[in-house]
Amino acid sequence: MTNTDLDGLRLGDLDTREAHLYRLLDRAHDFGDPAAIAALHALVRDYPDYHRSLYTRAMNQADAFAAHTPPGALREPLLAALADTRYNCQAWAAMGCAAMDVREAVPKLVSLLDHPQWMVVDEAVKALGRLGDASVVPALRSLLADDVDWVRLRAAEALASIGGPEALDALWHEFEHRRFARIGHIASGLAMFAPEVIPRLVAAAADPDPNRRYWAAVALGSTGDEQVAPTLERLQAEDRGVTVFDGEVRVAAKKALRTLRRIQAAIAAREQRPG
Repeated sequence: MTNTDLDGLRLGDLDTREAHLYRLLDRAHDFGDPAAIAALHALVRDYPDYHRSLYTRAMNQADAFAAHTPPGALREPLLAALADTRYNCQAWAAMGCAAMDVREAVPKLVSLLDHPQWMVVDEAVKALGRLGDASVVPALRSLLADDVDWVRLRAAEALASIGGPEALDALWHEFEHRRFARIGHIASGLAMFAPEVIPRLVAAAADPDPNRRYWAAVALGSTGDEQVAPTLERLQAEDRGVTVFDGEVRVAAKKALRTLRRIQAAIAAREQRPG
């Protein structure tokens, strides 16, 4: 790290310092530049000495230098920022904890799930999903009943990322009991548990309730698994059921088949890429 790298974060007007920060992030990401990485580490380590705007922008791209950060090297300053209400960058500290795999942050992240600032809640949920600690499943499960739709969405995504039988049970319970008319987030989450969840979804696709058949079709398409195609084809051809929000099961199945093919095409393209 050179004095110039640090001075660029400390001196000049804010626009100039932000431009310098972005250059450091580019050098870290594109070239693994040790001097740039060291300057970014100093920013995180001594965060109260730097403008909040620099900290938030650095944490927005924490992955750019996380791979070059020794395990635990920034644990303490990240945990400090996560609890620092005066600096008021808890959402961005949560991003950093997730990128740096700071598992000690889990209890504090759980405590932030009822924070008055929506962004703090959003980033706390995302960080919990990325850290993958199964002990937080009960806390995330309760968010599936939240009145705010984006909170339910984030919780479902986090549960799918964590995986495991408890997370699957939480999502399946919401699928069966359907406290909200539209549960696309639950269907998407369940699809992440393929192939084990496929038999359940296939059975749900034959349920008397058209709402269950509709969302089963959505989930099946998102699995990307060829074995679900006959079920979706049957629903598209034969099912005339209509949901409580006037959604047609056959239309859901038709869209699910397109989703299935898109996923399969994307997988095939990745497998064909050299290297």
